[in-house]
Amino acid sequence: MNAHATKQGGGGAGLLSLLARIRPALNFITALAVTFLGLLAITFFIGRVIPIDPVISVVGERAPREVYEAARKAMGLDKPLIEQFLIYLWQVLHGDLGYSLLTSHPVLEDIKRVVPATFELATVATILGVLTGVPAGVIAAVKAGRWPDHIIRVLGLIGYSVPVFWLGLMGLLLFYGKLGWVSGPGRLDIFYDGVVPQVTGMILIDSLLAGDWGIFKNAVSHIILPAAMLGYYSLAYISRMTRSFMIEQLGQEYITTARVKGMSERRVIWKHALGNVMVPLITVIALSYAALLEGSVLTETVFAWPGLGFYITTALMSADMSAVLGGTIVVGMVFVGLNLFSDFLYRFFDPRAKL
Repeated sequence: MNAHATKQGGGGAGLLSLLARIRPALNFITALAVTFLGLLAITFFIGRVIPIDPVISVVGERAPREVYEAARKAMGLDKPLIEQFLIYLWQVLHGDLGYSLLTSHPVLEDIKRVVPATFELATVATILGVLTGVPAGVIAAVKAGRWPDHIIRVLGLIGYSVPVFWLGLMGLLLFYGKLGWVSGPGRLDIFYDGVVPQVTGMILIDSLLAGDWGIFKNAVSHIILPAAMLGYYSLAYISRMTRSFMIEQLGQEYITTARVKGMSERRVIWKHALGNVMVPLITVIALSYAALLEGSVLTETVFAWPGLGFYITTALMSADMSAVLGGTIVVGMVFVGLNLFSDFLYRFFDPRAKL
């Protein structure tokens, strides 16, 4: 009897131990499911209440009433909103985002076609933002209260304050229209379209894989201006956060100890202080990258960049709500995914976060 009870007790303890180990994974899956459901619901109901009638986009404004009602019924818009949402949720869970009215293609296929352009633009912009923003933030922290700090903070403030579409238009006017230093809107000159085989969908990479340096240079001349505009916004955010982190670290005792021991100032700042800043800075960079992915709508519109933002904007102007909803859901999922990825990196690089 005692042996049997002991065996049962041991089995119960093992079950509790297993539950304790998998609880973080269960919490993660639950949070992800709730976030996805909330994102889907908010996107869907906002798409239904905005004053745009997708039926008119299909049948036209002068269509007879009976034709309008038939099209509305065929699109499922005659059903209650809750029922429409449940139908849409079931379709999304099965990978069906509907059909685009503009292209007559499945929305998911359209998104697969345009997403590489957005990733390419946001990635180059983030690289520019990191390469300039991190050193600028370090210099501002080291020179806190002096003229380099003031200049960097003013430039960051301008990056936050100036509307990105205005900055893009001015950049086109100056560097393309007046000086001719860069190419105009689009990803490539028209006579280069379709020359390089699509492997990744990102022209810079595909042209390198094909060994076509002429197309690579042309792609660089097209992407550099919109990437610089987005990178300036990223620089403003990254430099401000880097400055804040560095000022906190430069006041720590280990920095004073390193200086007393005779360590060079360059090593103290760029190795020790910046090394400890890199853990939270990873999260900042990941969030900045996510913001560029979702916030590049106006930049893509100004530069006629055929990415996801331009696709959503065009669909919205044409009342193509399936495309708008599908694109918005993808943007939200990417943002959530990058947040989760930054959290993983934070735990990986900072042992204290694992406790």
